Amino acid sequence: MAISDNLKGALLMMASMAAFTINDMFMKMMTGQVPVVQLIFLRGALTTTAVSLLAWRMGAFRGRIAPRDRVFVALRTGAEICATYFFLTALSHMPLANITAILQALPLVLALAAALFLGEGFGWKRLVAIVIGFIGVMLIVRPGAEGFTIYSIYGLIAVCFVTVRDLSTRRLSRETPSMLVTWVTTVAITLVYGVVSTGVDWAPISGREALLLTLTSGSIFCGYLFSIMVMRVGEISFTAPFRYTGLLWALALGWFAFGEWPAPLTLLGAGIVAASGVFTIYREARTGRRTPLQYGPRIR
Repeated sequence: MAISDNLKGALLMMASMAAFTINDMFMKMMTGQVPVVQLIFLRGALTTTAVSLLAWRMGAFRGRIAPRDRVFVALRTGAEICATYFFLTALSHMPLANITAILQALPLVLALAAALFLGEGFGWKRLVAIVIGFIGVMLIVRPGAEGFTIYSIYGLIAVCFVTVRDLSTRRLSRETPSMLVTWVTTVAITLVYGVVSTGVDWAPISGREALLLTLTSGSIFCGYLFSIMVMRVGEISFTAPFRYTGLLWALALGWFAFGEWPAPLTLLGAGIVAASGVFTIYREARTGRRTPLQYGPRIR
């Protein structure tokens, strides 16, 4: 039986979210034994090799970054460098599902930021969805509650930096290859954290850590690859909501690998955020706005 393009896109999106979440799981397994900046550099070194081969295979190096896009690529790269640190630091101290749920607020924050800084208007329906979504985020973070820590703030800071990244992505012209932008960002992250890691005491890499580093690099590469494939089949409005399956993967993997299960209020908040995000993505598609999803893979 033939599979429709939309179904292929949905399956690829789910596979991409699974790969990125598996990468997060492996990274979390290593935090505590190895400094975060050392992990980012070592993972980046392995991932850069794989991404370089993929970019070469796709002919990305034959393209160029348009002159008007260079400032936005630089801003995007800087935001990604910062987001990586805050996300992985929060991940090392928070349950996998909790930090993943916080990141699900991204479409809501992005829609609000696009209206404030890019002049993209939105109606009352999306405004209500954004407000409801932020209530969901508060249920996840619960400021003032016993489980609230500085790392909950780190998760929110990561969302802010990813929002800057995606606003910059919205400003890129279509002539700049998305894979070339991905390669530039990957190389920049590796170089920056290579320099930063010289200021910390490196931990020895055991056979276990070497295996996990290989697996996390393979996982994030698969996430890139599946993300690119998603852009080639199906409709964005149909496939984009399936990014929220990443939360289901985080719940399953967090329970399986770390024995974590979120509190009922956290699950309720995650459900509210996911529902609001799906509605926001749907409204984006209805209005015909171009989203960062159309630029291919996202770096974690």
